[in-house]
Amino acid sequence: MAFERSIKDQNREVELFVGRATTLFVMVVLLMGVLALRLLELQFWNYDTYASRSDENRMRVQTLAPARGMIFDRNGRLLADNQNASSLALVVDEITDVQTTLDAVARVLALSEAQEEEMSARLKSSRASDAYVVVIDSLSESEVSRIAVNRHVLRGVLVVNQLVRFYPYGEIGAHAVGSVRRLTQDDLLRVDPVQYSATKFIGKRGVEAFYEEQLHGAVGYQKAETDAFGRVRRTLDEQSPSAGEDIRLHLDIELQKASVEALSGRRGAIVALDPRSGGVLAMVSQPAYDPNIFVTGMSEAAFASLSSSQYLPLFNRATNGQYAPGSTFKPIVGLAGIAHGRITWEDVIEDRGAFQLPGQERVYRDWSWTTDNSGGQGAVDLRRAIYRSSNVYFYDLASRLPIRNLVDFAGEFGLGRNLAHDIPSAGEGLLPDPVWKQGAKGLPWYPGDSVNMGIGQGDLLATPLQMAVVAATLANRGDRVSPRMLHSVYDGSDSAPVTAMPPKSTRVGPEQLGADDWEKMVESMKDVVHRGNKGFRGNGTAWAYIGRDIEYRMAGKSGTAQVVEISQGEVYDEEALSEFDRKHAWFIAFAPADNPTIALAVLVENGGGGSSVAAPVARAVIDAHMKQQRLMSQRKQDNGQLDVAVLQ
Repeated sequence: MAFERSIKDQNREVELFVGRATTLFVMVVLLMGVLALRLLELQFWNYDTYASRSDENRMRVQTLAPARGMIFDRNGRLLADNQNASSLALVVDEITDVQTTLDAVARVLALSEAQEEEMSARLKSSRASDAYVVVIDSLSESEVSRIAVNRHVLRGVLVVNQLVRFYPYGEIGAHAVGSVRRLTQDDLLRVDPVQYSATKFIGKRGVEAFYEEQLHGAVGYQKAETDAFGRVRRTLDEQSPSAGEDIRLHLDIELQKASVEALSGRRGAIVALDPRSGGVLAMVSQPAYDPNIFVTGMSEAAFASLSSSQYLPLFNRATNGQYAPGSTFKPIVGLAGIAHGRITWEDVIEDRGAFQLPGQERVYRDWSWTTDNSGGQGAVDLRRAIYRSSNVYFYDLASRLPIRNLVDFAGEFGLGRNLAHDIPSAGEGLLPDPVWKQGAKGLPWYPGDSVNMGIGQGDLLATPLQMAVVAATLANRGDRVSPRMLHSVYDGSDSAPVTAMPPKSTRVGPEQLGADDWEKMVESMKDVVHRGNKGFRGNGTAWAYIGRDIEYRMAGKSGTAQVVEISQGEVYDEEALSEFDRKHAWFIAFAPADNPTIALAVLVENGGGGSSVAAPVARAVIDAHMKQQRLMSQRKQDNGQLDVAVLQ
C-alpha cells in the first residue's frame, strides 16, 4: 500500500502546471495591457495636460521678497531689524484636500482650534500668484523637527526661511518707530501688485508706515526646479531683490528709555524735540504694546484684550491724545497781549483770588482758592503771573484781548493744525473761535469763553506733540520748527548718506513782538523752576519740586487741566472722582535755558498737579539728556575734537 501511494500522477501534475501557467500568463497580459493603456493616456490622449503639469512641477518662477530697510536711532542703535525665522508654508497646488492637510498640521503641531482657523483664513486671503502661502510665521526648533519627522504625511507642507521684522526695544519704541502688519486685501488695492507680490508685511504705524516706499525695496525673481512636494531642489535663474533703504532717525533710544522710566508706569506721554532742527529726540506714550506680537502672531483673545483695554495701549497719546493744555497755554496768552498792545511787562493788577466779568455773577477762581482762603497772588505783573501761574491775571487779559487776535497768534505756534514733517496721522487738536462754536454748537461766542481760554481751558485742546512745539518755539525765542522723525536715508552704497531736507524755521508773531519780549518770557519761565526761598507767594510753582538742586538752568511752565467741571463754590476733591475724571498734569520745558538743546512736553493723564507730578518727570528726562551731552562733549574732547556741538 505504501508503494502504491508513492507513485506520482503525471497527468494530474501536468494539468495543474498548465493551469497555473495559463493564469499567470493571462495576468501578465492584463497588467501589460493596463500599462500600455496608461502609456497611451500619458503619451497620446492626455499628453498636453500632463506635459504642462510635469513642467510646472519641475520648474517654477517665484517672486522673492526684498529685505526691508533697517531703522536706526541718531547714535546708530538698531530700532527695527530683520531676523531669519522658520515659517510654515503650504504649496496649494500640491495639496489634494486642503482641510485634511490643515487638520494634519494641527495634529502634528498640537495647535488650537483658533490657530487652525487662522491658517485657514490666511489661505483664503492668499494671492493667486503666491508660490506658497505662509500660514504660521514663526516655528520653534521642536516644531520644525516634528514637521520633518512627519513629512511623509504632509504633502505640500514646507518649512521655509523668511526675514521677519524684529523690534529689539519692544514696547519702549513702539509708538515712536511704529510697526508693520500683515498685508490685507485693502492694502493690495493701493500698492504696486508686482512690487508687493512676495511681500507679507507692510508698514502700518509711525515711521514704518510713512517711509514705507523707502523701506520696502524692490522685488526679485527666481526660476527654480522643485520636487513633487514643492520643495526647491535647484535654482536655475535668479534676479536678486533690492533691499530697502536704511533710515536714521533723530530719536535717541537711551532718552526714550529714560522717558519711559520717568513716567513710572503712569498713563501719559512725553515728546522731546531738538529745538534747533525739530528732530524728535523722544516720543513716549504709555501704556504701550510690543510690536513684535503683530509679526509673530497672537491669539484672538490676546488681541481682543489689547484692543479693548480701557487704558488704550494701542493709542498714541503723544501724537493723537488731545487735552486742554491748562496753564502751559499762559505764555502764549501773555505774548499775545504784548504783541497786540493790551498789556506791557510793567502793568500790574491786583490778584485777590477771583475774577468776575462786568455785570455777571459767575466767579472765576484762582488755582489756589479754597473755601477758607480765596488765594490770590497780590500785585501781579506778567512775569510774576507766569512764575506764580496767576489765573486772575490771565482771566483779565483774555477778557480784554480780541479772540481773533488770540486765536491767530496761538495758531502760529502750531495749535489747531498738524505741522509735523513726517507724522501725518498726528492730531490737530482744537483751537476754538466764534465761527467754530457757531458751527459745532449752534451758540455764539461769549466773553466767558475767552476767559476760560485765557487759562488753557474751555474747548481748547492740544496734543503733547503740539505742546512740545510750543516749548521749542519759546526756546528759540520765536522761531518755530516742524517736528520731524527722519534724520537721513542711506542708499546702501559706501557714499555719504542722503540727508533729509534741512529744517526751516518760521518766525512767530508780529513785528511789535521784539527779541526783548521773548527773552523776558524765557526769564519768567526760568523763575518757574529756579525762583525759590522767597516765601510761598514768591516761589516759582515748580521750584519746590525740581528746582532746589538743579545743576543747569531750565525754563518751564506747569499746567493742571480740569477734566470735569467743578460747580461754583465746590472744592475739587480728587478722592471723590473716578480715575478718569481727575485733572491732567502738564509741564513744558527747555534746557539749557540760554542755549537749548532739548524742549519737551510732559502729560500725565489724570495725574493731578502739573508742578508736583509732571515737572519731576520732565526733570528726569532733561537730566538724562544733559548727562548724555556732557558725556558726548567729554568723548569728543578725549578724541581731540574741538567741536562739541551735538548732531543736528
